[in-house]
Amino acid sequence: EACPLGLAPTASTTATLAMTDALAICLLELKGFKEKDFAFFHPGGILGKRLLLKVEDIMRTGSLNCVVHEDKKVSWVLLKITQARAGSATVVDGRGRLKGIFTDGDLRRHLETDVNLPKRKIKEVMTKNPTVVPKGMLAAEAMRILQQKKIDEVPVLDKNRRPVGLLDVQDLLKAGLV
Repeated sequence: EACPLGLAPTASTTATLAMTDALAICLLELKGFKEKDFAFFHPGGILGKRLLLKVEDIMRTGSLNCVVHEDKKVSWVLLKITQARAGSATVVDGRGRLKGIFTDGDLRRHLETDVNLPKRKIKEVMTKNPTVVPKGMLAAEAMRILQQKKIDEVPVLDKNRRPVGLLDVQDLLKAGLV
């Protein structure tokens, strides 16, 4: 034992820990223990959340999801974004199909060069073909997409590719995934 007083076990506890880890791995393989099993037994922990939590569980909907028609003026859209306490607006056409997104970054970029920005239609200044995520995607995967693309928000789409929510990096923080 490494304890200079000869009182506290150190080598034996380390050896025991190594042996029990090896036994646990053997049992894991023998029983066919998979990620979904781990998530089932640990749903509240960060690993369980990464394996279970879906975008639809934490996305913003209703009044917190700013969805605007493509023909609305930027000044009106900014009011709606503010009311929703969001950093973006999902832009749709008359049939509710996704046309783009308008973010606070878009606002800053256009303000530098366009004094008439408030009077423009949102479709003139939005980001077309934005990154999107399906509502059934794991939130951890959506987080990876946000990180890779270096963006803070994405529209969430249903199986028909219609916007049903908004996922903000802050939602991932609140859920304990970041």
